[in-house]
Amino acid sequence: MTSRRDLLKAGAIVAMAGAIPSSVTVADPIPEQTKVAARAFWPDGARMVISVSMQMEGGAQPASGAESPMPEIDPKYPDLPASKWYDYGFKEGLPRLLEVFDRRKIKVTSHMVGAAVDLHPELAKEIVQRGHEAAGHGQTWTAQFSMTPEQERASYQQSIESIERATGTRPVGFNAFWLRGTPHTMEILQSLGFLYHIDDVSRDEPFLVNVRDRPFAVVPYTLHMNDIVDYEARHFSTAMYADDLKAEFDALYAEAGTRRRMMSVSAHDRIAGRPSRARVLEQFILYAQSHPGVQFLRKDEIARFALESPLTVREGI
Repeated sequence: MTSRRDLLKAGAIVAMAGAIPSSVTVADPIPEQTKVAARAFWPDGARMVISVSMQMEGGAQPASGAESPMPEIDPKYPDLPASKWYDYGFKEGLPRLLEVFDRRKIKVTSHMVGAAVDLHPELAKEIVQRGHEAAGHGQTWTAQFSMTPEQERASYQQSIESIERATGTRPVGFNAFWLRGTPHTMEILQSLGFLYHIDDVSRDEPFLVNVRDRPFAVVPYTLHMNDIVDYEARHFSTAMYADDLKAEFDALYAEAGTRRRMMSVSAHDRIAGRPSRARVLEQFILYAQSHPGVQFLRKDEIARFALESPLTVREGI
């Protein structure tokens, strides 16, 4: 008998398919010998991995001059409407996204700004209690690239302490402000016990780099699957974003028969946490889960697997 869950899944798949132009096709059937070869790329015989980033940032933004959809204002004045736009992230956005991930039974990585964690420790704790990863995202919105090595180290140490204090877990992954670290970032992260960073968009699979003669994992990020870029910079509609998500998945899923493929999706608290946008993200998750061999993994899980797998690409090692 068809279950209600199956009917909902089928309906979501049909809805997603209808939003995609006919020029985008679903992957061809996979030959059996290719399926066997693909099992070596990911744990438990998975064909492809999807990793979702959920940024916890609300409240950590500067009082004036913070990025927002509001018209620019002289930075000498407080931008009150912009601050309320950010407040939405912890009041509505993160709770809504957590419910989506619970319904779909997936775990994600939450990149947490330390100052936001200090303001909302119970929310940070809840994220971890629900099984998600707490990763570093700096202590404040001060751009890492402008810091001295001493300032950079102090910021990351503060962030570690804020996350540990609230969640009881120590972060092992890091995301810099707009991906812009410094020439010292990876050495500092490694010395503080981090295993990986995501500030690299050069591959569609995890890889290793050499840091002080030891491997350090890179779990690549994305810009074109990033809600802040598509919704706030490109002014995509939800239908356009749904279209992009599905097209990206279909292309990577086809490639995944012979190569290790990973899809990265970004969800900011105040952006993807809006009702219609959260619905689109959930529909995409349902669509991806309808394909055999798709796993959603936290980035720390991906990094640890990459560090152990002999098939992981190694740059300069």
